[in-house]
Amino acid sequence: MNAPYEIDYETIFKFAPVGMCISVNRVIQSSNDALTSMFGYPHGALDGESFLRLYPTMDEFLRTGHRIIPIMNARGRYSDERIMRRASGELFWCHVTGRALDPRDPLGAGVWTFEDVSEKRPVSAELTPREREIAAFLVEGKTSKMIARETDLSPRTVEMHRAKLMRKFGAATSSELVHKLMGVTR
Repeated sequence: MNAPYEIDYETIFKFAPVGMCISVNRVIQSSNDALTSMFGYPHGALDGESFLRLYPTMDEFLRTGHRIIPIMNARGRYSDERIMRRASGELFWCHVTGRALDPRDPLGAGVWTFEDVSEKRPVSAELTPREREIAAFLVEGKTSKMIARETDLSPRTVEMHRAKLMRKFGAATSSELVHKLMGVTR
């Protein structure tokens, strides 16, 4: 069955309903309108920019890059939910998925999608960069020991950050904290 029109992949990329970009070594080569709009930038303003521009801090950018490499090496793709930063400085939860075009070069050329999940999960407390990182792992269902391994922290330090998050979110239990981080009301 023939389509009544020719498939134009550039148009599909441009008008995709999710933020998309092509990157090489964590530098955006081309981004679609949904991505620039989501982050509050004018059309094309992110092209040629480092992903660093989308992170709350340099430290979070570096730690995420460090975490991505072994996962991309093992699976050829990466996915997580993390707090990102809009042009205005507003922080928001974002679901990020990426795939390397060459599995042997995880941070080389790749395709990345970004979905704003802030309506389901608002950022409702002032968090430090480390607390944002720990919160992202908790949302993924990781234990303190698992988080400690992935962040090179001790389990005790992770527990300390979890306790601070529980106080900031007014959560009595770890389960309640995760629900609050996910924007689930009980």
